[in-house]
Amino acid sequence: MNDTTTATPGPSARSGAKLAALALGVGLVCGVAALLAGPSYRMEWLSLSSGLQTIRWAAIGSIAGAVVALVAWGLLARARVPGGRRVAVAAILLNALVASPPLYLYGKVQSVPHIHDVSTDTADPPGFVAAATARQGARNSTVYQPKTAAEQQRGYPDIVPLTLEIPPDEAFRRAERTARSMGWEILSAAPSDLRIEATATTLLFGFKDDIVIRIRPQARGSMVDMRSESRVGGSDFGVNAERIRTFMHKLATS
Repeated sequence: MNDTTTATPGPSARSGAKLAALALGVGLVCGVAALLAGPSYRMEWLSLSSGLQTIRWAAIGSIAGAVVALVAWGLLARARVPGGRRVAVAAILLNALVASPPLYLYGKVQSVPHIHDVSTDTADPPGFVAAATARQGARNSTVYQPKTAAEQQRGYPDIVPLTLEIPPDEAFRRAERTARSMGWEILSAAPSDLRIEATATTLLFGFKDDIVIRIRPQARGSMVDMRSESRVGGSDFGVNAERIRTFMHKLATS
């Protein structure tokens, strides 16, 4: 008769397994909280500050979860528990995935001008007409500030008017087609005024940015100016400038 013995996990293995499970749970909770923050704000269950705070705490929690998962992986690696290490690795990846978008945005906001209003013409920016009604009650004013122009010129020197060697009416038609292709809500498209106004809505929080496109006749064609302004927020994370770049590139190559 042969005696058999069953190996029992040591203290390191047990601690590592518990920490791995804890880290995985933290990642799941933080991930769900981050995903629900935007829809909760859109449905007015959370205020904007509460929604953003939820994202912030989800990022902090997931960073802590990743650190705990790393400790768990170290304990399980020393105890040579392959199955437990897989749980720890899954927890590391999940927490990193949850923390990455907020960390990216934090880095982004440090590298772009702290403005929410961008115009290709900083001396005479296009004004909002049709969007003015939609912006009633918006936190951000449509008055273009001199300090905004200075910040933009330092941070976005490439945001300039586009000159097209085509008549203004043709430039307007191309601009309207391009604006519609961007998926914006068109508020006004007035051929007689050579201006287009639209609203872009972000996916997660539903933030609304208003856009105005102005076309002016030139000796050799048309000049296209564009302005994009967020209704809320001090910084737009570079979104308005990138929107103008994308639109102008599409228009120039259409």
